[in-house]
Amino acid sequence: MKLSMMINYSGDFHADVQKVCDLENAGLDLVWVPEAYSFDAVSQLGYLAAKTSKIEIGTGIINVYSRTATCVAQTAAGLDFVSGGRFILGLGASGPQVIEGFHGVPYEKPMARIRDYINVCRMTWKREPVVYDGPTVQVPLPEGQGTGLGKPLKIINHPVRNDIPIFWASLMGLSVTATAQYADGWLPIFFDPDKFHQVWGDELKAGTAKRDADRGQLQISAGGMVAIGDEFVGEKKQQILDMARPNIALYVGGMGARDKNFYNTICQKYGYVDEAIEIQDRYLSGDKSGAAGAVPAEMLEKTNLVGPAGEIKERLAAYKEAGVTHLSVSPVGGDAVSTVEKLREIID
Repeated sequence: MKLSMMINYSGDFHADVQKVCDLENAGLDLVWVPEAYSFDAVSQLGYLAAKTSKIEIGTGIINVYSRTATCVAQTAAGLDFVSGGRFILGLGASGPQVIEGFHGVPYEKPMARIRDYINVCRMTWKREPVVYDGPTVQVPLPEGQGTGLGKPLKIINHPVRNDIPIFWASLMGLSVTATAQYADGWLPIFFDPDKFHQVWGDELKAGTAKRDADRGQLQISAGGMVAIGDEFVGEKKQQILDMARPNIALYVGGMGARDKNFYNTICQKYGYVDEAIEIQDRYLSGDKSGAAGAVPAEMLEKTNLVGPAGEIKERLAAYKEAGVTHLSVSPVGGDAVSTVEKLREIID
């Protein structure tokens, strides 16, 4: 099992890069850089590529609306080039608030669009002429559009790899099925290794049944906060877990519209129906602290790794059994390097 970490897009980037360099030597395998509507992830990943030597770097995630499909393919090939073959392309659809409100692009056919982008990327990296006619992407432009002078082209450079790993950040339904069928990896949220089948089991099974065997097993990147030690029991453990409450409340309560919040749906599918409704009611009424307080304690414990080493070892076994290949960690409650070293010892 690999260890990965997400850089906070609102944090101190240069301090985080130094932390990544330290963690690289401690056993961290992969660092994800998010984008949202903050600084772009690409420039930061280029900087990380220059500052590191062996750790993998990935977009966690970039959306498929603000760049064309071939631009994403070029960007991925470029980052794979400057990093010496260490790049992972994390893709997602984001949401209409960001895509239409920040980028000014209609939020249409998100699942089909990601599938088109995956196909175009793989075609580009193989240096095939990009000729593609999908539901959301047509290259070159069809007859009657533009100047009519477009012609099929292939990328000039020879990419370091002709099959860069693609991870899909999908949330629900057919998108998860498509992820299991087409992507190399999956970036879920609120992943409980004991109960994830309640939320995504049918969709994962349906997509896996149609998956090309040559693509190998679907990789999964999931995890949460990590604090390891005998002192993390009782009240001290709860204090650490409570740190996750505001973020969960933001997603479950405040993301999307009241009747279309996929994070709230995930919470309900886990069995926290009344709690999910209360979180949303409180959050949308302005009671953010009350919403955070309504997050189920079981959800906090099941989606994070806080406790003595023996307990963490049992939880890691559950993650491995659930198919998690990349444990996404956010070290808290102590020295990050020491925490990653302890995790590495337990895993190995």
